Amino acid sequence: MTAATALPGQAATAPAMTELHILWLTAGLGCDGDSIAITAATQPSLEDLVLGGIPGLPRIHLHHPILAVEAGDAFLEPFHRAVAGGLGPFLLVVEGSIPNERIKPEGYWAALGTDAATGQPIPTCDWIDRLAPRAWAVVAIGTCATYGGIHAMEGNPTGCMGLPDYLGWDWQCAGGMPVVCVPGCPVQPDNFMETLLYLLRQAAGAAPPIPLDKALRPAWLFGDTTVHEGCDRAGHYEQAEFGTAYGASECIVKLGCWGPVVICNVPKRGWINGIGGCPNVGGICIGCTMPGFPDKFMPFMDEPPGARMSTSAVLAYGRAVRALRQVTKTSLHQEPAWRTPGDTLKSGHQGD
Repeated sequence: MTAATALPGQAATAPAMTELHILWLTAGLGCDGDSIAITAATQPSLEDLVLGGIPGLPRIHLHHPILAVEAGDAFLEPFHRAVAGGLGPFLLVVEGSIPNERIKPEGYWAALGTDAATGQPIPTCDWIDRLAPRAWAVVAIGTCATYGGIHAMEGNPTGCMGLPDYLGWDWQCAGGMPVVCVPGCPVQPDNFMETLLYLLRQAAGAAPPIPLDKALRPAWLFGDTTVHEGCDRAGHYEQAEFGTAYGASECIVKLGCWGPVVICNVPKRGWINGIGGCPNVGGICIGCTMPGFPDKFMPFMDEPPGARMSTSAVLAYGRAVRALRQVTKTSLHQEPAWRTPGDTLKSGHQGD
């Protein structure tokens, strides 16, 4: 599948919808950090979508356990209706890693609500099994839901995984799409809201099928652009200026930053209102948008193996370029000679 190709069996545009429910599960293994993050989005904001501030989109009904007014059975009522097929078109958002409920003798790893018939908690996996096949679209928000994240690191007792691993990387929802993955720990707020906006335009029949990369991320947000390519500190790397202590203004690759190989747009996009981004404000990139996170990026704060070779290679070139640029900067800080006042002006005779 290429980034701009429709999936097999998927129409060029989705049937137009006038309203859409968003069922949000936060009952996976997670910290609710993605839910908190999206409240800071501005392009668009959550309020823009829920209050109908953008013309041409379906009317949104958001069912979110943190943001809802309802609680208990009243909150879960639309979820049960969706399982029974009586809710109408809905988009399922899953937050948190998906535990493996088959690898324990009793109990459950994660659950939401109580089964009226048995009096037992309803495992999160059961909700996914019942809701995902009926959903028009399924979105995994944050690295825990997309690829397993911190909870899925080697040795964890829950055997948890990301949603594509749970449902299958070739799985498709009722709308003909695979799981749409928007990773980040937590997710960059506008990355998720822009993805949701695209899906809403698709639901309204105003956009083609969402283009995804091979990791099922929105192609226009991730593609093949690295943290390093959008980082404010990239120029220091080229000039072989490497920070040796936290708080340094130079490139921080020797302090453990994986930016040169991590696919992420946060340094270029910023975090809130275009401001921030991990390395831009001095935080090393630990690869949280990547399927290999966290195991392949540990131990954190150690210089990545590849950085030792690349920084050694750039040292001689970078130092020479920096020295030459310093000479040029010195020259450019002086006005051209023809602008310098002559003897006549210096003596106070300014002409007629």
